[in-house]
Amino acid sequence: MKEKVFLGIDLGAESGRVMAGHWDGSRMRTEELHRFANGTVNVAGSLRWDILRLWGEIQQGLTIAGRTHRDAIVSIGVDSWALDYVLLSKSDEMLGLPFSYRDVRTRGTMRQVFEKVSRERIFAESGLQFMEINTLYQWWAHHRRSPEVFAAAKTFLMIPDWLNWCLSGAKVAEFTNATTTQFFDPETRNWSRELLTDLGLPTGLLPEVVQPGQTVGTLRPNVTGRTGIPKVPVIAPATHDTGSAVAAVPSPGGGRVAYISSGTWSLVGIEREQPMLSREALECNITNEGGVCGTWRVLKNVMGLWLVQQCRRSFEAKGGTKDYGELVRQASASQALRSIVDPDDPRFLNPSDMPGAIQEFCRETYQRVPMTEGELIRTALDSLALKYAVVIRQLEELSGETLEAIHIVGGGSQNALLNQLTANACRRPVFAGPAEATVMGNLLMQALAAKELGSLGEIREVSRRSSTLTQYEPEPDDSGRWAAGRERLAGLLPRRI
Repeated sequence: MKEKVFLGIDLGAESGRVMAGHWDGSRMRTEELHRFANGTVNVAGSLRWDILRLWGEIQQGLTIAGRTHRDAIVSIGVDSWALDYVLLSKSDEMLGLPFSYRDVRTRGTMRQVFEKVSRERIFAESGLQFMEINTLYQWWAHHRRSPEVFAAAKTFLMIPDWLNWCLSGAKVAEFTNATTTQFFDPETRNWSRELLTDLGLPTGLLPEVVQPGQTVGTLRPNVTGRTGIPKVPVIAPATHDTGSAVAAVPSPGGGRVAYISSGTWSLVGIEREQPMLSREALECNITNEGGVCGTWRVLKNVMGLWLVQQCRRSFEAKGGTKDYGELVRQASASQALRSIVDPDDPRFLNPSDMPGAIQEFCRETYQRVPMTEGELIRTALDSLALKYAVVIRQLEELSGETLEAIHIVGGGSQNALLNQLTANACRRPVFAGPAEATVMGNLLMQALAAKELGSLGEIREVSRRSSTLTQYEPEPDDSGRWAAGRERLAGLLPRRI
């Protein structure tokens, strides 16, 4: 069989890549063509994404692809983080740089929204976890602050949808990302227009929703001319990066396996054929996000390795350690479970000094304060592992099933210490890999669209064949310190989590 190449554009909060997926009919081999930095830009006190620079970097990567793989390219697909969006005018002019979900404008907005529409109704019409960074609260804050922008806006596109428009001209919303907005109804599988109307927010901007694996268009002639890539289809994989990552979890699925998509955020969940919209799910603040091939991802967002990333940034700024490997080694040598924080405490969302925020939490909760770099990183990693255990217990109680193993995918699957701590805290075997799950899911959904694969089960089998997995077993806990750690964390969590 002649090798075929699928192109995956994968954007994360810290970096983006243009990747080639080499398909030989049995395995998908990934090749990084172009990597570039990402991050927020402070504009007059607001945090924005320099989306035009990202589009320029993507075109550079596509030009490399056109030069090296032109005749073998089958299609292109995009995935990125969720929540953030672009507004286009009637003439398709972009109305300002898109805000970052970490921008402070959303602080206090949930309370304002609940004064107009109840928390219970919002959950019933979205099935989503309550976080002030959700698109719903971003829209609320943006609309109140800049009504003239919304008056001029004609189209709402989330970040990967806007990139699909840049690539193909199509103005559509992909299902998995649309479900993260908190104004998409999981039962009608369409926008929650009445909810938005009752909040005084516009609905005429909302585009058609397409399913993952659907062709949204073909590459624009001006893009083919600049990059040398033929006029190939543009496929919507799961454009939400977690949706793509979960599609590539190398397990048979079913109710007895939990997954953790581990990166800047940790998405801890299970896969189901239907969303969970019960009162108990609302009280546990569980989220229901759309998956591929008719599935739902029932999960909870945990702050994730953002804590470690921001600690490292602070250390580097002060002349300290900047190498992740060295920081993990220092953490491994530090005392276990010495101090614990709630990774989802609001102070950790975007602090000016993450080590100081961790220390402040420990002081307020009368714990020993971590002082060294190793102690601070160990506190973050121990706390993440314990939070995973809390969430997995909630998922078991909601589903009524015992989760027998955990699959960790994404960049965080390469952190051997966190993987082992997760096995210890959750008292279950952990299977780590693939690290490139997000782009793997993107590429394999394109292969499904091209009829190279026929089902989600085949996608996962190819992912398993194309990856190396590492297994971690729980270490003995004769003293019960991990059980005690889970109890300590439970005591630090707010009543409604």
